[in-house]
Amino acid sequence: MIRVPQVRVIDAEGNQLGVMATRDALAAAENVGLDLVEVAPTANPPVCRIMDYGKFKYQSSKKAKEAKKKQSVISIKEMKLRGKTGEHDFQFKLRNIKRFLNEGDKVKVTIIFRGREITHTELGMGMLKRVAEELRDTAVIESAPRLEGRNMSMILAPQKVEKPQKEAAQEAGAGTQEE
Repeated sequence: MIRVPQVRVIDAEGNQLGVMATRDALAAAENVGLDLVEVAPTANPPVCRIMDYGKFKYQSSKKAKEAKKKQSVISIKEMKLRGKTGEHDFQFKLRNIKRFLNEGDKVKVTIIFRGREITHTELGMGMLKRVAEELRDTAVIESAPRLEGRNMSMILAPQKVEKPQKEAAQEAGAGTQEE
């Protein structure tokens, strides 16, 4: 599949064999019983490595899975309130917001105004300020309250919490054992 006339070849141990014709590089790979894989097609001349292609594909997919494991997916949850939301309902929704924040998700708190309620946006602003005040220990206001049509919303993000010293010590100890 390599269509260039000359390539720079690296053997299985990582030693450079130099620039050679593609057919000679393929013959060298066949003699060792391995494949010739183009690893840097944009270089001049392109770089090819003599290796086991199946093993290379397996290791690259393994690295991709490992990188995906270390990623953290942050989703935005939405909690809707009204200007006239009762105390019990407010506390119930506040508990859910805390749970979402503890799970590492961001929360969009929305106050919905219906009908003539839009004339009393100060009630909605007061409700959002109260939510922010109740959650000041666990959340950071990422987006300040703002009115968008008939909705007023703000976005809360979980506070960055440092790992307890015990966990940090365990991870450091695990790192030295692997080496």
